[in-house]
Amino acid sequence: MIITIQRLLLVAALLFFIGCSHDEELKPGQIKPKGAQLQQSIAVPFRVLTYNVAGLPQIFSSAKNRKEYTKTIGRIISDYDIVNVQEDFSYHSYLYQYNTHTDRTSTSGNVPFGDGMNTLAYYHIHGFKRVDWDKCNGSDCLTPKGFTYAKLRLEEGVYIDVYNVHTNAGSGSKNYAARRANIEQLANFIEKYSKGNAVLVFGDTNCRYTRKDDNIRLLHSKLGLRDAWIDIVKRGNMPSFGSSLMCKDLSQVLTDSQCETVDKILYRGNQLIDLKATNCYYPDGQFRASNGDALSDHRPLAAEFVYQLSQYFRLSDQFGGPHGTPFNDINKLNRGMRPTELGIRCGKRLDQVNMKYSNNAYYKHGGNGGSSRKLKLQDGEYIKSVTLNRAKHKRHTRVFYAKFTTNKGRKLEGGSKTSSSKIYTAPDGWQIVGFHGRSGAEVDMLGVIYAPVY
Repeated sequence: MIITIQRLLLVAALLFFIGCSHDEELKPGQIKPKGAQLQQSIAVPFRVLTYNVAGLPQIFSSAKNRKEYTKTIGRIISDYDIVNVQEDFSYHSYLYQYNTHTDRTSTSGNVPFGDGMNTLAYYHIHGFKRVDWDKCNGSDCLTPKGFTYAKLRLEEGVYIDVYNVHTNAGSGSKNYAARRANIEQLANFIEKYSKGNAVLVFGDTNCRYTRKDDNIRLLHSKLGLRDAWIDIVKRGNMPSFGSSLMCKDLSQVLTDSQCETVDKILYRGNQLIDLKATNCYYPDGQFRASNGDALSDHRPLAAEFVYQLSQYFRLSDQFGGPHGTPFNDINKLNRGMRPTELGIRCGKRLDQVNMKYSNNAYYKHGGNGGSSRKLKLQDGEYIKSVTLNRAKHKRHTRVFYAKFTTNKGRKLEGGSKTSSSKIYTAPDGWQIVGFHGRSGAEVDMLGVIYAPVY
């Protein structure tokens, strides 16, 4: 599976940078790019899995033979490109013993110290963060349950924000109230930290669409997330409240995926990444011991996706440090929007980047420190490249210096040069039209958005 993805990514890169492309028929009123032909990128597949591995100490666990079964789980989940596990407590080392994922998060500890959530992937994981729930009830308060956030790099400039979730369990009014508060907290965090980004949210939500006391539908209505199980298995039809969709008990292997579990896989793309679910299923028979026992007290849930990149935008990677709040202008930009003025604020470091457009839109990122510098773009002039330098200030890595260069050789620069640098240059026929990264009072991390020259 991974070899296939690597080959596909190589082909995609060649198509993009060599220019193996075709002209797209433009609709009335659309502007045709002057310097670049539009490419139809290929659809790249990947598979995800969520699995509660029942890693509580054996004396407290309803699942059997935790050491050997956890070793088996670690080996089997290697078949999936991105995996979120929950209740990875007492047998963490056994889970990783025969696992082959190239990136894996470190355990946060056994009960009662750890949250039991980890992410494993064949993509680079960075910016990983654990967040505790603000509200819990009963035995769920004995461990710091919550959710995790990470940014996964699928290829150059292509990122998906991945969330691993384990909400408050149980029934009863106090448990339902805590769980609803968990979902609200998660939704608020995603709204702030993943604004404009492609997103995957999967884990043990302890929620059912058929229960009125659960509010998982909030993730759809507030964030525009879709559920892979609803899209594929239920053909886009949301289950009604009170429906009877309970799965068979674990002694029986599921042969279809029509029943509902509390484990969910939700997703959305953005203006760069068209993300589609192509399959969703419970690989129940795969996660069985030789005697037929289930390897956990939960069933695994898997989904297959393909992503395809827009013909009209590309992103660079990001350079800087993992601090501040993430931002991404990609969903604010329309085809044909032309930057008319580039601005920065800087002193010893880069405090702010900003840009004005032909439609009078204006976007800025960072704080108001330093002095303002601006470059008004002339007719036929566009931003071709940026040079960035980074260093540490108060133990935080930040962008210290930026130099933007246009196709006419004019420059806008400021800040302090350092020994750690990176240059992002738009491909031939393309220009820099916006930003993504992280910022607070200053610019902590910066990447650029490319679009064809119109």
